[in-house]
Amino acid sequence: MNAPLLEVRNLSIQFATEENTVDAVKNASFTLAAGETLAVVGESGSGKSVTALALTRLLPEPPALYQSGEILLEGRDVLKMPPGELRAIRGKRIAYIFQEPSTSLNPVFTIRYQIAEAIRLHRPEVTDLDAEVAKWLGLVGIVDPQKRMWDYPHQLSGGMQQRAMIAMALSCQPDILVADEPTTALDVTIQAQIIDLLRELKAQLKMSILLITHNFGIIGGIADRVAVMFRGEIVEYGPVAQVLKAPQHPYTRALIECIPKLGQRQHRLTTIDHEKLG
Repeated sequence: MNAPLLEVRNLSIQFATEENTVDAVKNASFTLAAGETLAVVGESGSGKSVTALALTRLLPEPPALYQSGEILLEGRDVLKMPPGELRAIRGKRIAYIFQEPSTSLNPVFTIRYQIAEAIRLHRPEVTDLDAEVAKWLGLVGIVDPQKRMWDYPHQLSGGMQQRAMIAMALSCQPDILVADEPTTALDVTIQAQIIDLLRELKAQLKMSILLITHNFGIIGGIADRVAVMFRGEIVEYGPVAQVLKAPQHPYTRALIECIPKLGQRQHRLTTIDHEKLG
């Protein structure tokens, strides 16, 4: 069996405050194979985004404290990499898209400038930046990319801004795309389009995706495996179909029961009793 592209082993992260330290991630372990999609699911504050940002040590240190564990990218521990090597993998090996594209894009620069800047940094061999930017914008479904790349972010809809962010991330040709709540700020129709786009791009580009979400309802059609996080810990981990069909942890069951089902009326959402679960 081939070694995983990414392996996280017993990762524990704390945040230092003026009074004490707070456990954000506790002994998290998971793997991501080449060409695979792993969904990390949990409510806000469960440690999903902290785990995602830790993959390239994007958490500010301090207040973040890496207490233990390893983050192995093809066998190399990210937590032991020098600054220069870290800069080389950020964007080039592991790229990110976030939930609010309007705050991720710089409002004073054109879409072309921002994507070209990423390409210039990680792919200096590219000589025709305009053609390369237009290519990636077209790949993510933006119509007339040669024209739209000269737009500023405010001239694009929310869905088009997110597509531009995906184009920027993919333009560096990463091995892993970390999609951190990529559909939260979008309406339901656009959410489905973005998930479909990510599925198509994964197959076309043969990349891996780490999908961070609070919504079990969107992972069935895109993810291969799922890790459920609760209070910084992975409480359930396995193939998506298996977890959706027969969830073992009460927190997982509560999250799945929150998914609206066509033809079923639920007068009251399932209460997640954190004291009993914790």
